[in-house]
Amino acid sequence: MSRVLVAMSGGVDSSVAAALLVDAGHEVVGVTMKTFCYSGTPAHSKTCCGLDGIMDAKRVADALGIPHYVFDVEEDFTRDVIDDFVSEYAQGRTPNPCVNCNSNTKFKDLLTRGRALGCDQIASGHYVRVEHAPEGSSLLRGLDPDKDQSYFLWAMPRSLLPKLLFPVGELTKSAVRAHARDLALITADKPESQEICFVPSGNYRDLLEKRLSPVHPALQPGPIVRRNGEVVGEHSGYASFTVGQRKGLRGGFPEPMFVLQIRPHTREVVVGNRDELFEDVVDIGGLNWLAEPPTVGDRVNAQLRYRAAAVPAVVTRIDESLTLELAEPQLAVSPGQSAVLFDDRERVLGGGRIVSASTRALV
Repeated sequence: MSRVLVAMSGGVDSSVAAALLVDAGHEVVGVTMKTFCYSGTPAHSKTCCGLDGIMDAKRVADALGIPHYVFDVEEDFTRDVIDDFVSEYAQGRTPNPCVNCNSNTKFKDLLTRGRALGCDQIASGHYVRVEHAPEGSSLLRGLDPDKDQSYFLWAMPRSLLPKLLFPVGELTKSAVRAHARDLALITADKPESQEICFVPSGNYRDLLEKRLSPVHPALQPGPIVRRNGEVVGEHSGYASFTVGQRKGLRGGFPEPMFVLQIRPHTREVVVGNRDELFEDVVDIGGLNWLAEPPTVGDRVNAQLRYRAAAVPAVVTRIDESLTLELAEPQLAVSPGQSAVLFDDRERVLGGGRIVSASTRALV
């Protein structure tokens, strides 16, 4: 058996991941990452990475009889996750902070520090599976479709896959909680954190106003327009909007209006009806591959937002970026969000960030 470093957030999933590895006979070391997200106000203590999480992780580690360490990654987390989050909204896009956290901060840092502690492998409580074979390691969706988290892991370096273990990936959430209760772990019935950990108020505009200049274009008023250029209103800053959003738009239309596009160079927020939200051509940049990349003409399954069903698609262009034609138009395809590609056996091929979306009839 190997010596395994387990990322323990203080939640039930990572607690059970550590317990399963102990049961399997591994030499387990628990670690919790101290990020920016709980320094400042009492509300931060309740987030997934907060003070309560650190203390719960330590209590679980004590109950399992394993050592527990706290790693301070505040500087890396701020650079890789928070700064990117602010930059993306400032450019009119909608980011995935959990993708950056996992890919740029969590696993790479754990591997480096784990080696210093003599650990051979890294584990976490993510609901994904990893298959290790002589020809290479593959990342697959978690067994529980309601909890699958493969969408958040496409951007990690492929070289990390042979070192990773995901003990709860073969379980359902109910089975994980049942196992935690059997072991009398204090996290057994702990509720899940739903908010972005560094935005505990739930209002990301508060963070943008703190980190952007007051005169930044993203925070300045601008026109609300239809696609034909007709001005139909004014907004207080395009950073408050994302594609598909309805809240915050003026009324008085014969049908509900939604955000179709954000144009940061003109500060325009483009709105239209629900039918105008559907797109079937997607351009994707910032590609990362966890398997051999597809080629032009290949059929893949593309997931364009968390909890959305994957849709069949055809690769029509690929170089440093990629274009997909979707089998069916999808609602509110948002620039900045992740597009993750799978094969028919639910293996993660890789992914990237959505750059733009359009309709074939208009291309």
